[in-house]
Amino acid sequence: MKIELADGIYWVGVVDWNLRDFHGYTTPRGGTYNAYLIVDEKIALVDTVKHGFAGEMLDRIKEIVDPSKIDYVVSNHVEMDHSGSLPEIMKIASHAGIICTEKGKEGLSKYYRTDWNFRTVKTGDELKLGKKTLFFIAAPMLHWPDSMFTYIKEDKILLSNDGFGQHLATSFRFDEEMCSLLGYECDTVMDEAAKYYANILMPFAGVILKKIEEIQKLGIDIRMIAPSHGMIWKNPGKIIDAYLNWAKGVSKKKVLVIYDTMWNSTEIMANEILRGVSDSGVEVSLFHLRRNEWSEIVKEVLESRAIIIGSPTLNNGMFPTVDGFLTYLTGLRPKNKLWATFGSYGWAGGAVRGMNEKLKSAGYEPVESLEVIFRPDESDLVRCSALGRKIAMMVKSA
Repeated sequence: MKIELADGIYWVGVVDWNLRDFHGYTTPRGGTYNAYLIVDEKIALVDTVKHGFAGEMLDRIKEIVDPSKIDYVVSNHVEMDHSGSLPEIMKIASHAGIICTEKGKEGLSKYYRTDWNFRTVKTGDELKLGKKTLFFIAAPMLHWPDSMFTYIKEDKILLSNDGFGQHLATSFRFDEEMCSLLGYECDTVMDEAAKYYANILMPFAGVILKKIEEIQKLGIDIRMIAPSHGMIWKNPGKIIDAYLNWAKGVSKKKVLVIYDTMWNSTEIMANEILRGVSDSGVEVSLFHLRRNEWSEIVKEVLESRAIIIGSPTLNNGMFPTVDGFLTYLTGLRPKNKLWATFGSYGWAGGAVRGMNEKLKSAGYEPVESLEVIFRPDESDLVRCSALGRKIAMMVKSA
């Protein structure tokens, strides 16, 4: 079945039902690689799909036009989940020109070692296809230096590549369709959009705010957002508002307790800290680092005000999972968070010191730390509960 966004604009991507890992980001709901075909006096294909799925994409294109008649291939982003099928397309549409940024040309040339016919564009450049006009918006570091958006002026559709995307495999293509099933959880798309933002785009919050402001100044009216992953937004205001809040570091009055444990001492502390937060009337969640996927935890970090991290001491330092998670999390540069640390040790400490040093080196200052020797006793549990209550009060007053 042909899926049409507007007159002459088609979705020709693929659904990857079995995708479960996206370079370390868990994708239990699968994913999509979206490509869009614009048929006018000239024919343009915007982005391709991951290598191995070219045949499925070509079959969709063949339902609409002869692929050899494609005049332009717009590459919004070099990354291989978007450009992986470009060589197959260019063999068939050998006369087609490739439209991309200067950095896009550099990346595609280096990766594919070809002499394709490139045309580089920058913000404000246009390509007239006939009745339809493509308007290009460079978007460097969203999330690679080569990234750009393509805007179809007459239809007011923004082809945003990785911006506003989600990893979600369904038979639906539009956000509003996800709520058409009786009893279906309508927040699924936003839930996956939050996870996608948190794990991929969170480090670029400042760039996102500037880019949205730039688009607003250009007077671009957006009626639909068609990303390269997940659902197409027929109601783009919802996801744009979410991106503005996430990029500004707006969060819920919520606390996360994140930990790992060796002989349950740190786990006992974690549960008592949780109790202290909960008894104060503040929402709180608990995550064991070997029993929860890190990318899911990071999604919760995005919308939580306080993060309390706990680790046992191993070899005078942090437990390896805690060290690894902090490396992953601080690399994403979450904004406007309260941080606290806790941990246990036997004959010598080191975990709490290590966590504090790692946080400080990333620009974060823990507001509270707590360390216990061996198994926590009653007085230690009182201190744990007090830590939870203190952080809860700080979250309430923030």
